Amino acid sequence: MTLPTMVPHGRADTLAWCRAIDEGPWSSLAVPERITFPSHAMIVELAAAAALTERVRLWTTIVVLPAHNEVEIAKQMASVDQLSGGRLTLGVGVGGREHDYRAIGGNFARRWSRMDEQVARMRSIWAGEPPFPGAEPVGPPPVQAGGPPLIAGALGPKAIGRAARWADGVDGAWTLDGDEAAVRGAFDMIESAWRAAGRDDEPHLSTSLWYALGPDAEDRLRRYAYDYLKVFGEEAGQFGAQGVACFTPESLRKAVDSIRAAGAHELFLVPTTDEPAELDRTREALGI
Repeated sequence: MTLPTMVPHGRADTLAWCRAIDEGPWSSLAVPERITFPSHAMIVELAAAAALTERVRLWTTIVVLPAHNEVEIAKQMASVDQLSGGRLTLGVGVGGREHDYRAIGGNFARRWSRMDEQVARMRSIWAGEPPFPGAEPVGPPPVQAGGPPLIAGALGPKAIGRAARWADGVDGAWTLDGDEAAVRGAFDMIESAWRAAGRDDEPHLSTSLWYALGPDAEDRLRRYAYDYLKVFGEEAGQFGAQGVACFTPESLRKAVDSIRAAGAHELFLVPTTDEPAELDRTREALGI
């Protein structure tokens, strides 16, 4: 389950969502990142989740790594790993919104190749290597040996091919309706990239799904999709609003079953409301 980071909410909502998610049956709690959007800062929301939960695994879905300084991200995420007792999985990607980069002084150029370099440097920081000659190491050390598992947010053969060199898996196969064939096709591409890279381990396969339940669910989901994608232009916003499909219990069940059948190890449900009652509606719809 993803926290409603992307919709305006306050302290009481964060408390309620974190505690209810931790009670189960969810396996993980995910926090996404946007800058030019009415969302909470990812690291703040993630630290709150670390303090308010005991059981679920924490995920970033995703940190737009090339927009940031990798040493600072390494320190922040090692801190969250400490605060959560080693429950962090770090999803990283390049994003696609130049506005988010510009807003914080990030460099949009060479973002894929720079992310490869950033991942290597974060791992060196987590291994206790100083950031430059004569410097002290950057602490704290992560609880998990070698640092949190790294998942690449990647779509397309080139991005997935790069991820196969360093990632533990890929959070990809993004769809608006959970189409089984589309998800399976993306997962096949990931598994092929792993083999082409000479790897014999199995990549972790995950994806996300926007949904809404309850009163005005269809209108809420379409508004959310439009607002989230309109940064790419009016056509993209309208495409999202028209393409979303999971706004009834039946459609949500169908999408979840399709993504499971496609071979996903993990599905991140993305709510479009801050109402904690959405968790009850979701459990009822899925029979969990």
